[in-house]
Amino acid sequence: MPKDGGIGASSKRREDARFLTGIGNYTDDINLHGQAYVHFLRSDVAHGKINGIDTSTAESMPGVIRIFTGKDFETAGSIPCGWQVTDRFGEVMKEPRHPILAEGKVRHVGDPIAAIVAETREQARDAAEAIELDIEDLPAVIDMKAALEDGSTKVHDDLSDNLCFDWGFVEENKQAVDDAIKSAAHVTTLELVNNRLVPNAMEPRVAVGDFNRGTGEHTLYTTSQNPHVIRLLMGAFVLNIPEHKLRVVAPDVGGGFGSKIYHYAEEAFCTYAARELNRPVKWTCTRSEAFLSDAQARDHVTKIELALDADNNFTAVRTETYANMGAYLSTFAPSIPTWLHGTLMAGNYKTPLVYVNVKAVFTNTVPVDAYRGAGRPEATYQLERVIDKAARELGVDPIALRRQNFITEFPYATPVAVEYDSGDFNRLMDKLEANADFDGFAARRAENEKTGKLRGLGINCFIEACGIAPSHLVGQLGARAGLYESATVRVNATGGITVMTGSHSHGQGHETVFPQVVADMIGIDESMIEIEHGDTANTPMGMGTYGSRSIAVGGSAMVRATEKIINKARKIAAHLMEAAEADIELKDGQFTVAGTDKSVAWGDVTLAAYVPHNYPLEDIEPGLEETAFYDPNNFTYPAGAYACEVEVDPETGRVTIERFTTADDFGNVVNPMIVDGQVHGGLAQGIGQALLENCSYDENGQLLSASYMDYAMPRADDMPFFTVDHSNGTPCAHNPLGVKGCGEAGAIGSCPTVINAVVDAVQSGGINLDHIDMPVTPGRVWQAIQSAK
Repeated sequence: MPKDGGIGASSKRREDARFLTGIGNYTDDINLHGQAYVHFLRSDVAHGKINGIDTSTAESMPGVIRIFTGKDFETAGSIPCGWQVTDRFGEVMKEPRHPILAEGKVRHVGDPIAAIVAETREQARDAAEAIELDIEDLPAVIDMKAALEDGSTKVHDDLSDNLCFDWGFVEENKQAVDDAIKSAAHVTTLELVNNRLVPNAMEPRVAVGDFNRGTGEHTLYTTSQNPHVIRLLMGAFVLNIPEHKLRVVAPDVGGGFGSKIYHYAEEAFCTYAARELNRPVKWTCTRSEAFLSDAQARDHVTKIELALDADNNFTAVRTETYANMGAYLSTFAPSIPTWLHGTLMAGNYKTPLVYVNVKAVFTNTVPVDAYRGAGRPEATYQLERVIDKAARELGVDPIALRRQNFITEFPYATPVAVEYDSGDFNRLMDKLEANADFDGFAARRAENEKTGKLRGLGINCFIEACGIAPSHLVGQLGARAGLYESATVRVNATGGITVMTGSHSHGQGHETVFPQVVADMIGIDESMIEIEHGDTANTPMGMGTYGSRSIAVGGSAMVRATEKIINKARKIAAHLMEAAEADIELKDGQFTVAGTDKSVAWGDVTLAAYVPHNYPLEDIEPGLEETAFYDPNNFTYPAGAYACEVEVDPETGRVTIERFTTADDFGNVVNPMIVDGQVHGGLAQGIGQALLENCSYDENGQLLSASYMDYAMPRADDMPFFTVDHSNGTPCAHNPLGVKGCGEAGAIGSCPTVINAVVDAVQSGGINLDHIDMPVTPGRVWQAIQSAK
C-alpha cells in the first residue's frame, strides 16, 4: 500500500466534500409526496394533572387533518428503557410507563400533550394555540435530595416514592472500605456537582414517518445514531410492528454526542400517524423545542472520600452519588451512573478497595441520558478533583502523588470488576511534562502577577472504558440488547468494494477511516471502497455508534469480514495460478506464489469470482461477499494525561484558558488527523461544561436556560490552541486492529483539568479555596473568592 494511504495515514475526510459545500442529505432534506406536518403541544408546567383537553376549535381550523392525544395511545407500548439495573438489595429498578403523549399527567416542562397534524407547519402551530387545556398544577420536585424525603411529591403516582434504584458496587467491598477509611492515616473528602447539560448537536432532531398500504411496510427517516436499535425498540415494544415490515433510515446526521442514541416519542408518533392517516408525517424540532425535549446530561451530586496510608498510598475510595433520571427513564439512562461510572472509579490507580453508591432519582425535569463520555467524565471528575485536593492537604506534588499510585503492570484487574489489558501511565505523564513545558510555568505565573492576574496549572490523569462488551457480560449487568457490531463486505466484479456496516456516522469520519482499514488489508486504493450505513434495509443488524466503539467494534467486524473475503480470493488465485493455496501471498493488491514471479491482480481474481469460466465450482461457489459479527471479549481502555494553564482575574472572576496540552493513549491510530479533530471536539465540549454550560431549573421546574440567551455555549475565543499528542499508544491486546477509541477522551479529561487549574490559580493568590463547582463562570469565581477571603 502506498505510504499516503491505509492505516496510519492522515487521509482527508471524503465526507467533507458534501458537508462543507452544503449538499449533504439530512433528514430535514427528505420531503415525501403528500406529506403532512406535526406540531407537538408541550406542557408549560413541570407537574400537573390533565383534567381536560378541548380540541374542538383547533380541529376546525384551516389545514388541520387530525389532533392526537394520549387517549389515542393507551394500547400502545411504553417508550422502553434499554438497561435494567438491579439495586444493592437485589431489587430491580422502578420503571414507570413512558407514554408517547402524556396520559393523565404532565411530568416536566416540554412533556408532549397533543400532536397536531396539518397540511403545513404553520397551520399545525396555529391550531395548537387554539387547544384549551385544563391542567391542575401540582407541586414540582426538582432537588434530588428533597425528592427522597418522606412526604415529597411523587413524580409517578403508581410508584412508592421517587427513588428509581439504590445501587452499590462492589457491595461486598462496603464494610472493608468503611474500615479502611476509619483506619486511614489521611482522608480527603470532597463534595461536588457534575452540572446538568443540554447536548445541542448542530442538527436538531427530525422524524419523517411513511406507510405503504399496499405492502404494509412502515418507514421512519430519523436523526439517529443507531437505526437498527430504534427499529427494534419501536417495532417490538411500542408500536407492535414486525421488524421485517419496519425500515429505519438515518441519513447524514449533524452531530449527536449521545443525544441521538435514544428512541424518542416523536419517532414513534410519526411512524404511527403515517399509518393512521395513510400519508407521510414529518416533524422538525426547533432549537427551543430541543431544550425541552432532547435528553439532557450529567446532573450528579457526589460526596467522595479518598483514604491514604502514612506513605501516601491510596487505600480506599468511597463515593455517594445522587443521579438525576428526570421524569422518565431514557433508553440507556440507568447504565450511565452505574456500570459506566462505577466501573471506572479505580481510575489509573492501584487502589485496593472501592465502593460506589448511586441513588437514582425521578424529578420533574427533562429525562437524562448519555452524553459524550457517559459516566466516565463523572467518575474522572470526582477522582481527579479529590486527588488534587489530597495533594494540597498533604503538601505533596500532585504529579508525584499520582505517579506513586499509578498501575504499572498489565493486565490489571481492578476492584471494580474490569481488567485493563494494556497501558503505560508513566509514559503518558512523561510525554505531558515534555510537551506542556512545566519548567517554564513559574515564569509565566510571574508575568501574570505583574498585571494583577493569577495563573494556575491543573493536571489530570484518566482512563476510560470504550466499546462496551462482551454481550454475555453486559446482559448479566442489565443490558437488554447485544453490543456486538456487524459488517458485510461486497466485492464487485471489477474489484471495487462496498462495505455495509451496522455502525453509523454522525461526524466521526467513518466514510474515510473504514476504507483505510479494508484498503490496507488488501493493498488497493481507498477510493475503490465505499461505505454504506444508516439504512436497516441494506445493512446488517448492528448496534450503532456511541461509546467510542466504532473502530474498535465496527472496524473489527470489517476486519473479520475482509479476512473471509481474502481467504476465498486466495483460493481462487491459487486455482488461477495452479498453485497450492498455502503458497499464495497478498500484497499491494497482487496475489503471488511465494518464491516465484507468478502473480495475478486483485481485479482479475474478483472478475473470476463473478465470471467463473475457469473456476473450481466444485470447491467454491461464485461471488465474493462475506458478513461478520464481532463481539469483543473486553472493553478497550484509552487513557490520557492532560494539563491546563488558566489566568484568573480576581477583580472580575473571569477565567481564561491560556494553554491546554494532552497526551493520549488510543492504541493504534488509523487516521491521525481525524483523531486530532475528535480530541479537539471533545476538549471544546469539556471546557464548555467547565467554564460556561449549565442547565438550570427553578423551584417550580421551569427551565431557566431554555435558549442560547441563557445557556452559554463555548465559542472559538473561549478556546486556546491545543497541543495534542497521541503518539505513545499501547495497542489494545484483544481486538485485531489494536485500537482503543478516541471520540470521548477530550470531554472526559478536560473538566477536572480546568477546575484543578482554577483552584491552583486562586490559591496562588493566598486565597484558601479548595473547590469551585462547574461552571466556573466569572460570577461564581468572584463570589467564591470573596467568600474565602
